[in-house]
Amino acid sequence: MIRINLLPHRAEKRRARQIQFAALSLISVVLGALLVGFVHVAIGTQISYQERRNEYLKQETAVLDRQIAEIKKLREQTQSLLARKNVVENLQSTRSDVVHLFDQMLRILPDGVYLKTLRQTGNRIALVGYAQSNARISTLMRAIEDSPWLDSPSLVEIHATSAGGARVSEFTLMFNLTKTQDATGGTPVKPAGAKG
Repeated sequence: MIRINLLPHRAEKRRARQIQFAALSLISVVLGALLVGFVHVAIGTQISYQERRNEYLKQETAVLDRQIAEIKKLREQTQSLLARKNVVENLQSTRSDVVHLFDQMLRILPDGVYLKTLRQTGNRIALVGYAQSNARISTLMRAIEDSPWLDSPSLVEIHATSAGGARVSEFTLMFNLTKTQDATGGTPVKPAGAKG
């Protein structure tokens, strides 16, 4: 016997497909929300981790900046101390130069020559004075050349003037204070090629 189904099977199939579509849609939305939530949590975790690392790096950078500032301050103090040490060493090494200069000037200054100014710049001495005659200036220059502590005299200028009512020659003379000493630390040794 033949059975014929007169029920609306197409409507039931359509309703079953709609239910299946709704279920699949709901599952897809839930899975999508879970996936988005997981990605959001993962990204948030990475961001917080990177922010912690950045904060740590900032703290370490601040520590290094303080250390660099201390190092710069120490270097400046070192340079200052070295400069002071060099000044003291220079003063120590040249403290007897003035004594030798005045001692030699007393020994070699001929009669009739009077000093007006005596100025030292490094090893170079500038002397301005008065002489009763040009011959006395020549005698002073020869005495400077023969001195163990002085050398290289050069007459810069000479001109006639009057001082104290007397007619004298005003002169400007340049010479060097010798630094080279012998092994005993006594009298200086003239450099090679120096006269006297």
